[in-house]
Amino acid sequence: MISVIIPTLNEQEQIANVVAFAKSQPNVSEVLVVDDQSLDQTVALAEKAGAKVVSSTKLGKGASMKEGIMFAQNELVVFLDGDIHPYPHYTIKLLSDPLLQDEADFVKASFSRNAGRVTELVAKPLLSIFFPELTSFSQPLSGMIAGKKSLLQTLDFRDDYGVDIGILIDMHLNKYRVKEVEIGYIENNSKPWHALGKMSKEVAQTIIAKAALSNNQHYNFEEFGVLQVIRSQMELALETHQKQFEKMVVFDMDNTLLRGRFIDTCAAEFGFKAELMELRSSEQDTVVLTKKIATLLKGRTIEEVINIAENIPIVQDAKMVIAELKLRGYLVGIISDSYDCVTRHIKNKLGMDFSLSNELEFSKGICTGEVKIPSFFFNQSNSICRHPLCKTNAVLSLCEKHKIQIKNSIAIGDSANDLCMVKEAGMGIAFCSTNELLNHHADEIISEPSFQNLLEWV
Repeated sequence: MISVIIPTLNEQEQIANVVAFAKSQPNVSEVLVVDDQSLDQTVALAEKAGAKVVSSTKLGKGASMKEGIMFAQNELVVFLDGDIHPYPHYTIKLLSDPLLQDEADFVKASFSRNAGRVTELVAKPLLSIFFPELTSFSQPLSGMIAGKKSLLQTLDFRDDYGVDIGILIDMHLNKYRVKEVEIGYIENNSKPWHALGKMSKEVAQTIIAKAALSNNQHYNFEEFGVLQVIRSQMELALETHQKQFEKMVVFDMDNTLLRGRFIDTCAAEFGFKAELMELRSSEQDTVVLTKKIATLLKGRTIEEVINIAENIPIVQDAKMVIAELKLRGYLVGIISDSYDCVTRHIKNKLGMDFSLSNELEFSKGICTGEVKIPSFFFNQSNSICRHPLCKTNAVLSLCEKHKIQIKNSIAIGDSANDLCMVKEAGMGIAFCSTNELLNHHADEIISEPSFQNLLEWV
């Protein structure tokens, strides 16, 4: 019998269809969804469709795959992507038959669709140098694979985008029988452009690391200069795309996009309002205060945390205005001193490009009470304010990354925490703020909970 393993991260659009497809196939006795802390309804929909759902204890697709193998009850396992529908009807049969008939130890799918950009620009050129035997694989980065649990358990799974090519190389180096099968035509979404640089880097690192650790001496290091060519190709493609982002809009989240403050709503719901008020009145150090407040959420599940955010109203016209800003060529996102799990959820709901915030830690879906304050908030050599911790530093980090001049940025906030960001941006907007200093320094003031005026000013 076969265990089907589906690693997921925010796959609510198709996960129920993928689970139903897997459950309908002959010889499949188990469907496991290993979730990488999704912020949408992936888990609930997968469970409703009949899958056994496991929350990954470590972030990253590779970690989810490894844990899926550990939980699988059968020797034969098939991995499917959670964002594809429909799958060709015989996908699982085509992947598993070579294993059942003892013709292969590991099977990788290819399909009728043009190979991806990272495959053509990075994976194939590097394989031709270091592992020419693998150049016959048309889609070496495909995540639809099948193998024997006992063999897969012995491999070193990368946590990042390099996991799929790493498994293929390890199978090859261990001299296992590897086969590629054509499964037919599929539709799936290409990676967004901002993910390509990270993906290409991690794929390249995996191939080179595997080559360095192997005893394979067939590759020719005289051709190593091709790496620079590959990197240049990717950078040129990314820079060409990013030229459209010459301007940026940054929103605060609490009491700006949301008509409430996340941690205050948690305090009311979970009963720690007194403790929160005591911390705010007694602790002056911003870093220490941030860490102490996070301890109040210890023991709460990711579902409980996201449900709090889900129940705070969003400014009614926010999604429409954000969509229009993006049409006008703006990079749009959130900078908040709240938590990443919440800001990502709001970012995804509103179709925004980015979110920067503090990183709340979860283990097996349970909050540990620990929080990491990312480096982009701290004072840097190029900082333009004296505060040790400031949202303005995050704005500068984004400007540098996307080659946007700060004079072409717009910052929108409501509180003293947003003051520097609003002052230093090309246009600063105070939104429904009772802070006199913020209103004084803002270029524009919005007094009603609507972003419509923003479209008249940009």
